[in-house]
Amino acid sequence: MKMDRELYEEVILDHNRNPFHYMQIPANTTHRACGFNPTCGDEFSVSLRIEDGVIQAAGFEGVGCSVSVASTSMMTEALEGLRVDEAEKLMRQMTAFLHGHPVAPEAEARPLGKLELVGGFLDYPDRIKCANLAWFILHAALQHNTQTISTE
Repeated sequence: MKMDRELYEEVILDHNRNPFHYMQIPANTTHRACGFNPTCGDEFSVSLRIEDGVIQAAGFEGVGCSVSVASTSMMTEALEGLRVDEAEKLMRQMTAFLHGHPVAPEAEARPLGKLELVGGFLDYPDRIKCANLAWFILHAALQHNTQTISTE
């Protein structure tokens, strides 16, 4: 997907103003984790309802900068309907992408689609932690890690 600055800004601002799944904690949550980015003060929890190995619902709550809110919103939108192993692969793919590493053309790689717009943060290296926070929290939730995750 070709990065278009205007599209990037439009999508990110929309997800920040109207985040998907914000304050919509799934009933019968089965997986939950919390995370913190001390650089920016972002603090979120991500909750999932997983049934038969498939993410049926995802939600988040907390506070953060526009970058972290938009990234978390886009992540929760992308998760629903994925198998747990697909979500883990997507998490690895996104964290590599956000660190500027090319996504390997492995069999596990999937098109990032709209998530590639989060790559606009790569122009602002100090914001990468903000964009990555949600993905770190997702990994912790899938691992049933109850410790608060930090970007540091």
